[in-house]
Amino acid sequence: MKSIVIAIMRYLLNLKRPSKAANTRLLQQRGERLDSLLIREAVDGDLPALAALHVKTWIGTYLNVKHPPTYEIREYQWKEQFQVRDGSWFCFVIVNASGELVGFAKGKREPNGKGGLNKIYLLREYQRLGLGRLLLCHVARRFNCFHPQNPGFLINGSRISGSHYQNCHRVLRPPILYRSLSTSH
Repeated sequence: MKSIVIAIMRYLLNLKRPSKAANTRLLQQRGERLDSLLIREAVDGDLPALAALHVKTWIGTYLNVKHPPTYEIREYQWKEQFQVRDGSWFCFVIVNASGELVGFAKGKREPNGKGGLNKIYLLREYQRLGLGRLLLCHVARRFNCFHPQNPGFLINGSRISGSHYQNCHRVLRPPILYRSLSTSH
């Protein structure tokens, strides 16, 4: 019964999302182009914007939650995460031409070298433009770099926000451009 309710919720929430055509028009109206967006690793200086983006996108994803996380909670969580410098996690962000963060994906690596997509969020007006796929590819490639002889990359498809990526084999196709501005967190 719970899976039926979740499926109905996914369907209804999906109806409220703008279409690819609508978001493409919005992108053009803002004077942006997809090739002007930059995917790079998150750095310490991104922390305030990353916390704010996480709150905004989380609330947009989970509309029916009565007490969503606040900026202060997310800022604290990201500060804690950025203090972990053992290579067990990483975060890619998408930055628009104005320098604003519009999306992010976080990966976590297990001690055996395998890992998974932990979080992926995009502002609603940047969804359905292929940016989630690009973030996913960056995360998957990072895991392949960790363990090239035995790549391991997991996606939790049971979560509402992760179900779109269950067919990972269709998503992981080159070419993906990647520029790293910094390798430190």
